[in-house]
Amino acid sequence: MNNPVRKKLGLLPLTLLVVGGIVGSGIFSLPQNMAEGAGAASILIAWVITLFGMLMLTRVFQYLSLRFYKINDGLYGYVRKGFGDYIGFNAAWGYWISAWMACASYLVILFSALGSFDCFSYFGDGTTLSAVIGGLSFLWIVHFFVLRGIYTAFTLNCLVTLAKIVPIGLFIICIVLAFRFETFRLDFWGSPQLGSIMQQIKHTMLYTVWVYLGIESATVYASRAKNMISISRATFFGFLITSILLVCVSVLSLGIVPQEELAMMKNPSMALVIQRVVGSWGATFINIGLVVSVCGGLLSWLMLAAEMLYLAGRGDKNTVPSCFGQLNSTGTPYKALWLTSFFITILMILAHFYQSGYNTLIQLSTSMVLIPYLLSAVFVLKLALKSRNLYLVFIGCSATIYGFWLIYAGGIVYLLLSMILYAVGLAFYLYARKQRKLSAFSYLHDKFYAITIILLAIVAAIYFYIMPLL
Repeated sequence: MNNPVRKKLGLLPLTLLVVGGIVGSGIFSLPQNMAEGAGAASILIAWVITLFGMLMLTRVFQYLSLRFYKINDGLYGYVRKGFGDYIGFNAAWGYWISAWMACASYLVILFSALGSFDCFSYFGDGTTLSAVIGGLSFLWIVHFFVLRGIYTAFTLNCLVTLAKIVPIGLFIICIVLAFRFETFRLDFWGSPQLGSIMQQIKHTMLYTVWVYLGIESATVYASRAKNMISISRATFFGFLITSILLVCVSVLSLGIVPQEELAMMKNPSMALVIQRVVGSWGATFINIGLVVSVCGGLLSWLMLAAEMLYLAGRGDKNTVPSCFGQLNSTGTPYKALWLTSFFITILMILAHFYQSGYNTLIQLSTSMVLIPYLLSAVFVLKLALKSRNLYLVFIGCSATIYGFWLIYAGGIVYLLLSMILYAVGLAFYLYARKQRKLSAFSYLHDKFYAITIILLAIVAAIYFYIMPLL
């Protein structure tokens, strides 16, 4: 059924959607993730770069939501407007895959957190058989809950988002009171084993991007918002709130535990850091907070993944098969949700057999979303150069440079792996074109783009899967 959406989202639920999408599992492991490959100085420099870059991306999404207020397809709609159907499809495809991979990583870290309690030790690192069974059971419970009503899920997401900020706020207060500059200054520039400052900064960048995934989530729900001004403001407020939380958690932890020791901590490292300050009850409280936060993150990203696939499939200009552009009577994109949950299930099973843990999943998930981010930035730069608006040129140029830097920081390995997944998406796109009785590609640059993806995917398959067998 394709019933009209009756309810509209205002500033508060949209802001909480952004915060809920960003604050998931990453923040609870951030102290160890950042300290693992960098000293305090490099971490501070990385945050300066990240905050500037993410502010520019935030301004990109704000500008696009206001400039193209009639486009309510979010990031996918903007890229499609700027570069045509096929490149627009890849923005939606990459975002969708990134979102459901994020869901899988949430399930791994959720049961890893539960495994930290003695009574649930059999969950191990989140990839054991019992953890996979538990994760899949929880996934499908959330799946059927979302099927019952997208706006009921929105309400629950708001409540969970408010609840998970409480333990993070308590953590920040405790470590501020116990902060020691003497500890913070130890190996301030990092030990020689960590490499140069540039190497240290590069190591931290992918983690800082991972914890910011979701900054664009308000734009994804543009068709369900009261107006585009609410989308723009929610994007900025979400960036501001999460920036304060993320920087405080990662930087202040270095004033409690020395960098070398922090780098060796088991995740969720926030629990072990606060344990140094208040004792074991603090670690228990943070682990409970992690469970709540990850449950909320899973709900947010499951909804975002299904929504993105729905946006690409709805209407008479669909770029994925039109069956995914359908809503049920409660406003949920049910077929898109079913496919999303199915792929998360497959990935969880693979994670068990190949022992792919949390870090592997988040790095591949981050790599998949970097191209949609970059395309959005390039579109703004394209508009800015045409209008000769210097301020807009600055935003577009800065966001584009930052996007390329992120792809470089992510490394060639995950970029090549992402090309395999982008190549698989070509079958979805070609089938949608056949449904619309159109030629495979509208423009010459679309063919070039498709050929490039296929060639890179072949290189990746040979390098990662065939060469090791020879």
